[in-house]
Amino acid sequence: MRKSYLFLLIILTAYSCQEKEKAMLSEGIWRAEMEVQDGHMLPFNFLLNKGELGYSMEVYNAEETVSVDDFKLKGDSITIQMPVFDGYIAGIYTENLIEGEFIKDDLDRNVPFRAVFGDSLRFRGKKPPTQNVEGIWETDFSKDTDDAYIAKGIFQQEEGKVTGTIRTTTGDYRYLEGTMQGDSLKLSTFDGAHVFLFLAKVSDSTMNGVFYSGNHFQEPFEAIRNENFELPAEDTLTYLKEGFDKVTFSFPDTEGNYISPEDPQFQDKVVILQIMGTWCPNCLDETKFLVDYLKNNPSDDLELIALAIEYAKTEERAMRGIERLIDRLKIPYPIVLAQYGSDNKEAANEKLPMLNHILSYPTTIFIDKQGKVRKIHTGFNGPATGEKYLTFKKEFHDFVQELQAE
Repeated sequence: MRKSYLFLLIILTAYSCQEKEKAMLSEGIWRAEMEVQDGHMLPFNFLLNKGELGYSMEVYNAEETVSVDDFKLKGDSITIQMPVFDGYIAGIYTENLIEGEFIKDDLDRNVPFRAVFGDSLRFRGKKPPTQNVEGIWETDFSKDTDDAYIAKGIFQQEEGKVTGTIRTTTGDYRYLEGTMQGDSLKLSTFDGAHVFLFLAKVSDSTMNGVFYSGNHFQEPFEAIRNENFELPAEDTLTYLKEGFDKVTFSFPDTEGNYISPEDPQFQDKVVILQIMGTWCPNCLDETKFLVDYLKNNPSDDLELIALAIEYAKTEERAMRGIERLIDRLKIPYPIVLAQYGSDNKEAANEKLPMLNHILSYPTTIFIDKQGKVRKIHTGFNGPATGEKYLTFKKEFHDFVQELQAE
């Protein structure tokens, strides 16, 4: 009887192993869709590979590649954790299919997700374009409402393929990729944090559409061609209130040490303060730039401090997100926790009451060797903005060197 039991156990184990082998995810290109609002689907493509350390994937948005390597598989269940941000994909899978949700626990947001192996087409349809959006577009979001704001569309088009970005006074919408089919423009991006879809009807000189952010928000936008359009200067929007010339604070880092720009290590040095969030893609772009800048321009008279505004529900989760960012990007400067439980800008402003307002994450404050604020830069023009990004890098370098030389 015991021998029969052992034989049956061996057979079941072998069968189980065979079943696991059948559940291997297919390597190669996949097409994913996320359901936003009004029945629309946001598509993107990713390449899935399996190496000695497990699965990894590369998510594609125009020139951007987002590398993801944190996969957990158990039975037919799968969890894919985004590399820096707190969002993750959870669901069930077969060899050629993944179905589930993109989840952000701290915001209580779940977006339906589905991915199919072997499909490299981002947006479906083969209708040839009848319009061309190449160029600069003066854009208004939520026009004639209390939530109205201006933006600058920057697009390139090659036959039916469209790439580009949309700049606002507080940053850019990063790498957008899509298509022009007839007079219909469709653009999407999934960067591990944001789920953005833009749909519009286009004529020779006008554009009217809807912007969807996940399945929780949408707003209308309209645009006109204007090759000479430019947004307000980024260093005119946030400033010190009358009577102030310094920024003061004291917040804890991940080791529980309270850090202030008035600490001895920051005296007689140029100090850059970065108001940011670990959940914020524009902040990630700026953080990568700052880390790279310090690496290529080592100096004993330049210091950085990042002030994290986190929507994580607990201090522990917020600190864990900060630690993950530091580890992933090898950040050499301190990140302190200024706020958790909300990314509300009005609440963040209460932590820095000497500022007229905080309009954007990131906001970057330049402090000279005497401890006085010399410039405040709102938002960040990342790599997706092309020429604007190159201009920003040069201006940043020149201004920091000017402060260091004083």
